[in-house]
Amino acid sequence: MNKPVTPFPSASPRVARLRPTQRAANLAASVAPWAIIAGLLWAGLFIKPQPVGASVAPPLLERRDHLYGLARLPDGGVLACGSNGKILAITAAGEIQRQATPARETLQDIVMLDERHAVAVGNDNLILYSDDAGRHWHKADQVPRSEVANKLTRVRAGRGGLVIATGEMGALLASRDYGRTWQRLRSEEDVAWNDVAILDDGVLLVVGEFGRILRSADAGVTWEETAAPVASSLMAVSFRDTSHGVAVGLDGVLLSSQDGGRQWQAVNLNMHDHLLDVLWNPQSQQWFAVGTLGRWASGGADAAQWRSGVLGERAMAWHTRALDDGADYWLAGADIGRWNGQHWSPLNP
Repeated sequence: MNKPVTPFPSASPRVARLRPTQRAANLAASVAPWAIIAGLLWAGLFIKPQPVGASVAPPLLERRDHLYGLARLPDGGVLACGSNGKILAITAAGEIQRQATPARETLQDIVMLDERHAVAVGNDNLILYSDDAGRHWHKADQVPRSEVANKLTRVRAGRGGLVIATGEMGALLASRDYGRTWQRLRSEEDVAWNDVAILDDGVLLVVGEFGRILRSADAGVTWEETAAPVASSLMAVSFRDTSHGVAVGLDGVLLSSQDGGRQWQAVNLNMHDHLLDVLWNPQSQQWFAVGTLGRWASGGADAAQWRSGVLGERAMAWHTRALDDGADYWLAGADIGRWNGQHWSPLNP
């Protein structure tokens, strides 16, 4: 008798059924990495980080600052201008306040015309003027430009709102409304005029590269070139009256004039450091000049006898401007401070 054949069991494995809670756990595990990535992307795009704690304001005077110009304030303090369009008001006690300016170009010089009006000049034909003793500044528009170079390096003030700025490519610009509008006094030429002295009766003396000296007796309508006994560039000029003047320049050059700038004589200082500025100090009755490597020089009223020295063994910076402060001087350049003839006191950042 045949036995019934028992069928072979199916070769397919039996699929175990998962409980609902297990299915939910597996789904969550597979979705979690993508949810984290999506969250990070959303946070990076839409969430802005907020600063924690108080922000640190940069110091008003930084070690990297170069200050090129100085001007006397009515209250006895000074204005200093320099890199990045910075203008600082400094009290006699050394307290500093930065004045807001509408530009970032480096300012090369600054001048006070009277108790209210001030003008500053600088790179890229920048001219700023103030009507409130340097508290607020405005940019002069439509200043004559060159297609080659436009650095303005010096500004001087006369009477009745007259201001004259000098600079590259023969820049010799004049304003008669306290710095608001400007015109050329001479045509553009390939020379840098570095400084101008404004004397009485419309006399102007201009010094520049290669020992060039210009003189005008009619406020810049006509000009005559004066022969100079040197070929070095002249950087600054100053007069103590309508007759007696001093000009200084590169390689320790110093010239003096006794006739209103018609003729000039060289004075040997026995040095070759560049001299960058000169002034007459009426209180101490002496000429004073400054330059590179901490160099200073001073001379008597006749500008015949001079002595020179350096600010100190560790005070070898260059200075482009000096400003008398009684018997002392403010100096500005690679650093800024006061010199009393014996001791250099830098204004520390």
